[in-house]
Amino acid sequence: MVAPVIHESSASWTEMGGQKMHLECAGSGPPLLMLHGLLGGSFCWRFNVPVLATRRSIYAPDLPGMGLSPASRSTDCSMRAQAIRLKHFIEARNLDEIDIVASSWGGGLALLLASGNKRVRSLALVAPVNPWSEFGWNRVRFCASRLGSLMVHAGLPLSRRIHGIGIKRMYGDPLRIAAGTLEGYSARLKRHGLASNLINTLRSWQADMTALREAIPRVQAPTLLVWGSQDGAVDPRSADSLMMALKNCRAKTLSGVGHLPFEEAPEVFNRLVLDFIDQPG
Repeated sequence: MVAPVIHESSASWTEMGGQKMHLECAGSGPPLLMLHGLLGGSFCWRFNVPVLATRRSIYAPDLPGMGLSPASRSTDCSMRAQAIRLKHFIEARNLDEIDIVASSWGGGLALLLASGNKRVRSLALVAPVNPWSEFGWNRVRFCASRLGSLMVHAGLPLSRRIHGIGIKRMYGDPLRIAAGTLEGYSARLKRHGLASNLINTLRSWQADMTALREAIPRVQAPTLLVWGSQDGAVDPRSADSLMMALKNCRAKTLSGVGHLPFEEAPEVFNRLVLDFIDQPG
């Protein structure tokens, strides 16, 4: 079991595309943007920021409508809208030669952001959502329906026990869940308005997958794909299709690990990322 890591960083509030956004910054050096998954936030990188910040300037946002960043019910939380906001964020801060580490839904977002974008230097993607993985599509369709959305509104703020079951399913070995993990995620899952923001995102799923299919062939940045062999959220077999569509791509599978290798095997993950971003080509 990995002990929680305490690291020096600064958390602040900024604006991205007219939306209030919680942003964690740490380290110094070339820029590294870290993008969380659908129900995550900068919290999910707590075992990675301390190590990666020794070589990079870290920007780890809670995207609008996710994590700690609030958004109205009508805010467009689709992958496409978030990619536009991030593009403006990068340009406003004049970040060039930027590396991106991203997980799951954030990985799909990173691919959209990198498509035709010369500012993006490299991509290290953990089980990125993609058009070739059908894992969970039925759940997405149901949760986006009228009945499903009512159940999401009722169930998302529920007890830590329910949250704990969901987290365990994300791990290859639940014994690797570190102290404080459940409390950290549970606090964020109870944020007022999160259910509406999540449903907004899920209702854009099909259009986002269509946009991704068109965008991926235009990604020029060298890409590392990292998958856990026990991932039940995004099909590890879809890595083969992604590698065929991307021009410069390599893949690494971590045996016995689930959907969150950056949490479940952080030492291995951090080493993979640092080795890759040092020599991405």
